[in-house]
Amino acid sequence: MKKITAIGTLLFCLAQFSCKDDMLVTTDPTRIGTDLFYKNETQLLQALNGVYGQLQTITGSAYIFQEFPSDNTTLDFNPLDRGGAAGWEAFEFSTVNQGNGEIANVWNQYYSMMYNINYALEKMEGSTVDAAVKGPIEGQLKFIRAYGYFNMVQYFGDVVLVTKTLANPDPAFDLTRSPQAEVWAQVEKDLKEAVALLPATYPANQLGRVTKGAALSLLGKSYLTQKKYADAVTTLKQVTGYTLNPLYADNFNPAKKNGPESIFEIQYQGGNDLGEQSNFAYLFAPRLSAGAVTGFANTTPSGRNIPTNDMIAAYETGDLRKDVSLKTSYTLNGTVVPIPYIIKFTYPHTITGRTDNNWPVLRYADVLLMLAESINEATGPSAEAFDYLNQVRKRAGLAAKTGLDKVALRDAIMKERRVELAFENHRWFDLRRTKTPAELTAFMNAYGAKEKAKPTVDRGGIAFNALDYVYTDNEYYLPIPAPQILISSKLTQNPGY
Repeated sequence: MKKITAIGTLLFCLAQFSCKDDMLVTTDPTRIGTDLFYKNETQLLQALNGVYGQLQTITGSAYIFQEFPSDNTTLDFNPLDRGGAAGWEAFEFSTVNQGNGEIANVWNQYYSMMYNINYALEKMEGSTVDAAVKGPIEGQLKFIRAYGYFNMVQYFGDVVLVTKTLANPDPAFDLTRSPQAEVWAQVEKDLKEAVALLPATYPANQLGRVTKGAALSLLGKSYLTQKKYADAVTTLKQVTGYTLNPLYADNFNPAKKNGPESIFEIQYQGGNDLGEQSNFAYLFAPRLSAGAVTGFANTTPSGRNIPTNDMIAAYETGDLRKDVSLKTSYTLNGTVVPIPYIIKFTYPHTITGRTDNNWPVLRYADVLLMLAESINEATGPSAEAFDYLNQVRKRAGLAAKTGLDKVALRDAIMKERRVELAFENHRWFDLRRTKTPAELTAFMNAYGAKEKAKPTVDRGGIAFNALDYVYTDNEYYLPIPAPQILISSKLTQNPGY
């Protein structure tokens, strides 16, 4: 066997059950071997729950890849600590390179999750557990695998497509990046199979698990992303049984999790020592706000994902969503500090740093807006497309849109998606989906020029770097992490990095 040192999570996971060194053959009596696991429903659910746990970790940093690169958010600049400049800050300033640690982490996290999904699916095949039990578990695993590749293919373009585990690590060094078309085909295949396997609902004690509606919604979004508009319409119209919450805020209130509008959200649980909490309120609060935002003094929030001036200006007068989504200042010791921050995920909690907020991945409002977009792109403006758009606007307290041509309706839907789904990790993918690389370059450079001219947050006298907000066409995709290129000569780098 080749010696593996820091070869990255993909290869590590492929190898972790294949090491046969004599010194390791002794069985640990306190652990269940993999050959004895996956034998009953409890064990299958434990494996599935482990994958859900990995989704929690991935979601905890997803804003870096799906909001920061966009015009929605910036950061509370810290002139005294530039430790994040080469990491997470680079996504805001368009300075990401192949050595960025955040892309290395997310690559490893996704492929670690993929390994566990593939391994569980393979073990399930030989299990004697009743098919009625295995089916929904298989459907959930395939949905999560599809969701993983849905994100990865948009981050990196061509990616390594693995749907089976390997008996030993050697073949992993020969893996190459699969064309995007093959990755999308696998996403569609997994989601179609998930639709057939998943229930529409679960008992109250299993709320939050992936449903048939979630699989249909993500399949519809996959079609929309690939510009298969007719398929998107047909699929999204099958997403039934959901309604808009009367109050927009109910989508984010921890006391009203998994409500009638929720199609799929990442589950977190705060207020205890179980390690299942979220901490978005602390990540997104201004860095010097102490307890003014979080409610707990002697804390140091991160100041990330700060709403931009451009984002704040996107709300129409009277839009009820604005005051639910953000504030433009906070008050500390009687002083008003004019730094905006996200409040969608800021709710009272009982233990410092352990919030109870879930993260919404798919909401019915998203489906309605996708339907409006797909219909408009497929056949042009229609009463049906306007109706889907206006259902969302009505809840926000806004007047209905009417009489728009195809281009104007397209723009209206995109603007509506921006404010309706603000800070929920949709904006970057929406921009990529609706713009060519050249168009996105022009758009992002125009935004960057505005932010340089009038920064959302004062920079404490520190000038912008010459490369800040200089977006180029190649940044349509992230670079493949440098460690992966070093590990395997078969992996190629994206152009421009």
